Amino acid sequence: MKKINVIILLATISISYYSYGQDTLSISKVDLWQKVADKNLQIKIANQEFKSAQADYRQSNSLFLPNITASHTAIATNNPLMAFGSKLNQATITASDFNPELLNNPNRTTNFATKIEILQPIINVDGLYGRQAARAKMNAFELQRERTKEYLELEVNKSFMELQLAYKAVAVLEKATATGVENLKLVGNYFKQGILQKTDLLSVQVRVNEIKNQLQYAKTNVQNASDYLAFLLNEDLTGAVYKPAEGLENTITLKTINTSLSANRKDIQAMEQSTEAYQKMLQSSKTTFLPRLNAFGSYELYDDTLFGTNAKGYVVGAQLVWNVFDGYKSIGKMEKAKADFQKAKIEIQQYKAKSQLELNKANRQLNDAENKVGLSMLDLEQSQEAYRIRSNRFAQGLEKTTDLLQSETQLFKKELEYLQAVFEYNYTQEYLQFLTK
Repeated sequence: MKKINVIILLATISISYYSYGQDTLSISKVDLWQKVADKNLQIKIANQEFKSAQADYRQSNSLFLPNITASHTAIATNNPLMAFGSKLNQATITASDFNPELLNNPNRTTNFATKIEILQPIINVDGLYGRQAARAKMNAFELQRERTKEYLELEVNKSFMELQLAYKAVAVLEKATATGVENLKLVGNYFKQGILQKTDLLSVQVRVNEIKNQLQYAKTNVQNASDYLAFLLNEDLTGAVYKPAEGLENTITLKTINTSLSANRKDIQAMEQSTEAYQKMLQSSKTTFLPRLNAFGSYELYDDTLFGTNAKGYVVGAQLVWNVFDGYKSIGKMEKAKADFQKAKIEIQQYKAKSQLELNKANRQLNDAENKVGLSMLDLEQSQEAYRIRSNRFAQGLEKTTDLLQSETQLFKKELEYLQAVFEYNYTQEYLQFLTK
């Protein structure tokens, strides 16, 4: 009897430690998504990837905007050509400078030049296609970012339901522990009265220990589910666990879901945009064989003193450049772009087929999950009734201890199976909705 009291005390201490041994933070499903949207690292990565693609697109503004540079150059030379040209730019040439002796052997000459240059693109066909490719790439990353948010919404809902399920499993096993302890107390009294043998008492003690072990695993699952939810929220959960403000639903709601693959799904649209980007790059590589037309101009200031502005001049013009042959480089680039484009077309075809396959599978899983919920509920009701009958008969001395233990084990097993079936159905339903968005 003393041993029985010790077991009851240990069970009570174990439950009390779980309830009060660490901080419990209440968390609501309503507030969950906003936290994830603000703090989740995967969403932050997706945002930066989009900003990177956006920056690439903005670089293509150089097709329309001028390139302006300013420079100030200082030289000292006795090179005949450079010395004469410097004086000419400075507008300081005199008749004596045409002396052959000075022309051939000039003195040390200094020159300071301030120069402002402008290059204005006019016609750049391959650049225009490159800009369109950059825009399509940017759109693809934006769609990927939105799809990432949709996926994380599904993942957060799943992890929240897993946390609810973990807490429910703890509650069921705590109830099983309490029931086991009561049965142990009853069997101990019968054993003390000589009604039952010691093997019956030992069997009940083994059963109580098994339940306590399962309860410990269930508590660990609570911590694991809390840690994963904290990871999604990018929060530090050291020394604490989350506790859902809402309990786990123990019923299912049947919904009619369109099981056809939507062309408006953001991940599919992202792949289409990516394919378009490859197509534009192919067109860009083809048009590199066309000439480019650019306008240019410069305004120059010359003097023999630092930052001087004694002489001024300008140059304006236009240049038509045609890259006739670059050693097969452009041809090879075009062939690579063509192969990348064809690969992208095949990949999106494969992705759509795989997505439809996944959608069909999820639809069948939903039907199976619905059937499983119905059967699990029936099993639970039958187990509850069987345990009630056996418990009453055992109290009257009409049932064996092993039969009571088997019925008790079956009851709590079926209760957990039913909760798991409801969880699987609700998650599969959300997953199917995710696949058909």
